[in-house]
Amino acid sequence: MFAPEKFERLRAIFEENLERYGAANLDMPHTRDERLLEFLLAPEVLDLVEPLTGPNIGLWASHFISKEPRTGKATPWHEDSAYWEGRISDMAGICTVWLALDRVFPENGSMGVLPGTHTNGFSEYEKEGKEENFAGFEQRIRPEAIDESKAVFFTLEPNEASLHEARIVHGARANTSDFRRAGYTMRYFPTTARIIPERNPGHKLWLARGVDLAGNTYEN
Repeated sequence: MFAPEKFERLRAIFEENLERYGAANLDMPHTRDERLLEFLLAPEVLDLVEPLTGPNIGLWASHFISKEPRTGKATPWHEDSAYWEGRISDMAGICTVWLALDRVFPENGSMGVLPGTHTNGFSEYEKEGKEENFAGFEQRIRPEAIDESKAVFFTLEPNEASLHEARIVHGARANTSDFRRAGYTMRYFPTTARIIPERNPGHKLWLARGVDLAGNTYEN
């Protein structure tokens, strides 16, 4: 993704945030640490995103994730779109870049996707006990709807990334290895979609590339 020196600067910012705020408090770090905008708005990232979003791109969110060795819990199968219903006018083309800060592989909890499941975006969910899952997920897609034999789990070296669309079913196993799994998720949307202000109170947006087409309001 980035030149080596630039990537090491990003990883240092992550380690600083992890030490200061803890793994449970790393959502939207760019809103309190403006150094991250250099990476979130970088052409290296936007050039990867543009084929999915189109040329007019908004930055919606980012999130540092750290799944600790032996203790990082599983992430249940889910669609991001199911959690965002009512928050954005159109789910199509919303793209998450999952940038590996550590080496990421199935044994330390890498993300897996179920190919072809992006056509709906709203599966049937059931309640899930928080203690069973990573990062406090309270629901999961009903297990009988999941054929995990079709899942593709990613293996990424540091500074490599995967991209996934908001409607695809994805999840991650628990970290059963001796190695941490850390990543940075960078989330973008086509500006043909509107982030609905009353459903996203106080949420800051940045125009990353091109022009706005839906009446969104952006930071300068």
